[in-house]
Amino acid sequence: MTVSPIQTDVAIIGAGPTALFAAFECNMLKLRCVLIDALDSIGGQCTALYPEKPIYDIPAHPAIEGADLIAKLEAQIAPFDVPRLLGQRVEKLAGRRGDFTLVTSTGETIQARAVIIAAGAGAFGPNRPPLSGLDAYEKSGAVQYYVRKRADFTGKRIVVAGGGDSALDWALSLSEIAETVYLLHRRPRFRGAPETLARIDAQVAAGRIEKVVPYQLHALHGEGGNLHAVEVATLEGETRRLEADTLLPFYGLSTDLGPIATWNLDSHRNVIPVTPSTMETSLSGTFAIGDVATYPGKLKLILQGFSEGAMAAHAIHPIVHPDTALHFEYSTSKGVPTGA
Repeated sequence: MTVSPIQTDVAIIGAGPTALFAAFECNMLKLRCVLIDALDSIGGQCTALYPEKPIYDIPAHPAIEGADLIAKLEAQIAPFDVPRLLGQRVEKLAGRRGDFTLVTSTGETIQARAVIIAAGAGAFGPNRPPLSGLDAYEKSGAVQYYVRKRADFTGKRIVVAGGGDSALDWALSLSEIAETVYLLHRRPRFRGAPETLARIDAQVAAGRIEKVVPYQLHALHGEGGNLHAVEVATLEGETRRLEADTLLPFYGLSTDLGPIATWNLDSHRNVIPVTPSTMETSLSGTFAIGDVATYPGKLKLILQGFSEGAMAAHAIHPIVHPDTALHFEYSTSKGVPTGA
């Protein structure tokens, strides 16, 4: 039996915070939309990487955790009942402005008048350390690349590896609840804000964090996926054994645009150039917002992605409703439309 394609005005590729707000803006303009994401849940990096990590630069929120931000954005689009195709990525995009066909990895077909690419950093995954037997420790949770639930590390002996913000921030946070936190880096100097480095030094002085420098990961010791110790080594070959239950390597993410790179639109180093006033890409009728979009003066901030979503929605309105003039109104005047 042939399944009919999903008909919509706007196909939004991605389901992170920028995509969710774009869905709200589209519906405020009476543009039907559908969200498509390769992850099994909405939220993008906020959900996958830092659900319990505070974000400090969201307007009107002095601090808000990633998961809470996604929950509020989801509540904002709830009145519109936006369809979501999760756990599948868009493999193919064909057509032209006003008439696009998208096909997902599960065989779902979507027909849309316009497309918004809100794919964040594209398909992302952690840079994994080259350690023997790593798979078994990943499966057991002894090696993790993201802290999804901070409480799981209470009373644990933890090796945090890396020299950037993620390593420093989580070393500080987990030092409040862990039995031991080793902060491992191949250089004596870390890359962080002076305030963060001062807090690290204070926790070192208090005995809550131990710096292990200049060392790098060398081997894992344990059995059945249960980690007993992390072996580290200097460049000269001097080794040291750190008794540990958990290893958290923060070596950044590897990113890839995946099939997007084959869609006949300009891209450069995993980002897509756009016209700043409309967020339109080189392929007419497709738009890019959030981290995947680039233009002069671009800031990779969630709040800027929100603005980009609004601009893209307004640029799409004449594609979907060519005979209807768009009169800009404040939401305080128009309220939330029904039946969008």
